[in-house]
Amino acid sequence: MKRFIKPISFLIVASVFITAGQGCPGGGQRGVQLKPVTIEYWRVFDGEDDFDAIIDSYRALHPNVKIRYKTLRFDEYEGELIRAFAEGRGPDILAVHNTWMEGYKDLLMPMPSSLTITQQVVRGTVRRQVEEITKPTMSTATLKKTFVEQVPEDIILEYQPDPRIDPVERIYGLPLSLDSLALFYNKDLLDAAGFPNPPSTWEEFQGMVPDLTSYDTQGNSLQSGAALGTSQNVERATDILSLLMMQTGTPMTDERGRVAFHTIPEDAPPGLFPGLNATEFYTDFANPTKQVYAWNKTFPNSFEAFANGQTAFFLGYSYHIPLLRTVAPRLNFAIAAAPQIEGGRKVNYANYWIESVAASTDVEDWAWDFLLFAAGGDNVVSYLDESRKPTALRNLINSQLDDEELGVFARQTLTAESWYHGKDVGAAEDALKDLIDDLLEGVVDPEDAIELAANKVQQTYKKKE
Repeated sequence: MKRFIKPISFLIVASVFITAGQGCPGGGQRGVQLKPVTIEYWRVFDGEDDFDAIIDSYRALHPNVKIRYKTLRFDEYEGELIRAFAEGRGPDILAVHNTWMEGYKDLLMPMPSSLTITQQVVRGTVRRQVEEITKPTMSTATLKKTFVEQVPEDIILEYQPDPRIDPVERIYGLPLSLDSLALFYNKDLLDAAGFPNPPSTWEEFQGMVPDLTSYDTQGNSLQSGAALGTSQNVERATDILSLLMMQTGTPMTDERGRVAFHTIPEDAPPGLFPGLNATEFYTDFANPTKQVYAWNKTFPNSFEAFANGQTAFFLGYSYHIPLLRTVAPRLNFAIAAAPQIEGGRKVNYANYWIESVAASTDVEDWAWDFLLFAAGGDNVVSYLDESRKPTALRNLINSQLDDEELGVFARQTLTAESWYHGKDVGAAEDALKDLIDDLLEGVVDPEDAIELAANKVQQTYKKKE
């Protein structure tokens, strides 16, 4: 398996992140003390081993800084964050999912235009002294040039500390990676059915599924061609539905920031209802009356079914790779790009975490200095290599293209998109799952069902305000 290759030229990295924690001083003050600093850093999924190299490198430059890294389980993370902030014991740096950002904004501190820290400086040949230095951080213009397209959409938010002045755009965090949905496929099942290559379009996908599906005498699916169509036993079903909606040209939100996936664009061809058509396309795979019927509620979770060889296709993320290697070491699988609509605009679905500074921190300059350092090209490579994640930095994408596992995800990064799910992401996802169920059960008119789902999601935009 090909490992991630570190960039060779420091000059290339420096041209991308000129101030990533070790830029030239904008000014200095001599005779100050190097005081100890502790940064509390909370994240999910990644262990401390993934950050050892970054933390060690930063502390080599700033030995007075101690970084206490804490990993929490995903199912406890949000609850623990809210309790900790309410009790005044929250972290200085926290990971926020890209679909949560607007809802978390009041708990976060935007990046300042400059920061001031103390560090040891060599004067002359051997003399060291402690100086207070001030240096610029990163502009929104630089951010847009440095990261892929979706990142500025999620982390540049309006900042208005005083209602008497107009809001300004500020940066509210930095990502270390960016994942996207891709197509995992069982090579043995495709070979047995006579398919030498995975599908690249949804039309090809539909054509292959029936040949990869088998049924019992009652017409129930025994071997699934694709793990799609239901709400509860399909991993990240709402992400897949969002991907299909966006690929069909569905406006997920309008220019005023309101939910819009239940609307029909003015330029849509007659008879086309993108959001509803996408949902019906998805549920067809769990509809026994459809030719592509291949999935139902009797199957286990789609990830488990794929690991057990019960389904040929599974839509997942790069983080599923090590999980599959662990639970199904003999599974002969490969990964292809997410299918697209033939002749349509290429769209992939982004799913990633953003490292942000808490508004309650009392070490804000140090926290931002560490994040700029960690997310910079030369430093983030160690994290990407250790955690096996696709990059969010434009200048590192080519370095991952030849990676046997990450190459597919790296190629998709430039076309990966997302949308704001409101201040209660769980409720928004439940609304989309209800939409799937309503169409499968057929007890609600489809147009009424999608409008009801949109209204439920819109309500999450208003919570906690």
